[in-house]
Amino acid sequence: MGQPEILRATPAQSGALTALMHASSAYQGDYASILDGYVVTPGYVETHPTFTATTGGELLGFYALLEDPPELDILFVADAAQGLGLGARLVGHMLGEARARGITRVRVVSHPPALPFYLRMGARRTGTIPPNPPKVRWERPELRFDVPTG
Repeated sequence: MGQPEILRATPAQSGALTALMHASSAYQGDYASILDGYVVTPGYVETHPTFTATTGGELLGFYALLEDPPELDILFVADAAQGLGLGARLVGHMLGEARARGITRVRVVSHPPALPFYLRMGARRTGTIPPNPPKVRWERPELRFDVPTG
């Protein structure tokens, strides 16, 4: 696999982003309900800075950054690309985008199994979000990235 290219997503990619998200094995079983009916729409991609990671035209991952208030809303890496450093590259890119937009802190409400990843990436745990049934029946870690200024 070559070095992935990270580019701004287009609204036309929204279907592929949704498909990658729904194919994630991290959201099977007990966690499947949170994605039930969730769609990344063209309007969402137009409104929020959304970036894809591709190699040879293959979509390997993506993230979306909300600006007001600043939050890493979505970050997914395809199962086949897990463990190759792509998640770290996407987080680094997101922090660069946040810095370019004058954002100093980015909130993350994490999928519970992703907590160790975000901690390794430098996020600090700030709290816990309580369950919100019926879709979210579990507590979620809340974290924050402090965006480097340099």
